[in-house]
Amino acid sequence: MNFHKYLINFGFLLFFGVGLSAMAAVTPQTAPDVLARTVTEEVLAAIRNDKEIVGGNSKKARELIEVAIAPHFNFSSMTQLAMGKHWAAASPDQRKALVAEFRALLIQTYTSSLVLFKDQKIEFRPLKMAPEDSDVLVRSVVKKTDGGEPVQVDYGMEKTDAGWKVYNVKVGGISLVESYRSTFNSEIGKNGIDGLVKMLKDKNRNFSMSQK
Repeated sequence: MNFHKYLINFGFLLFFGVGLSAMAAVTPQTAPDVLARTVTEEVLAAIRNDKEIVGGNSKKARELIEVAIAPHFNFSSMTQLAMGKHWAAASPDQRKALVAEFRALLIQTYTSSLVLFKDQKIEFRPLKMAPEDSDVLVRSVVKKTDGGEPVQVDYGMEKTDAGWKVYNVKVGGISLVESYRSTFNSEIGKNGIDGLVKMLKDKNRNFSMSQK
């Protein structure tokens, strides 16, 4: 598993839910740590009990991700952070395209390996948060069943009108967003922002074809 894929998989794991039970339990007023715990309970049960997902049904996995994971992430903020200084130079149309393609890349990557998490155990650390805070860090530890070292996974979350959203993920202290920034900077340096959009589109197209 490559580094980006490793980060993405752990990053999305926390917020994978299933059906209306998880969605009904989460509202815009739900605190970030409560959101994490609530949906995590659903995530582990879903992966362990859904034979179609375990059997490799990527279509069903993708549908569930779109309904239950994606709404908890702010893909616009994630793309902006990954772009860094280049975001200001992007036109409205370029920004829209970048967010759409980056979102698709993250979701497709996770869909391909969802089943890897059926036996993971997650523990959350106490959240330090003041009532007026609008940006917090939710800390967790993923314990592997194969005896490997536990992995610390931290979620940067921001308060929006629609509730708390994830805008960054750190796995073992390494930022998902920052790991993409160097790749984005390199491509923009060679082919400009339109070149980055094309690169992401090509990756997503190739990913889709490999899943058929």
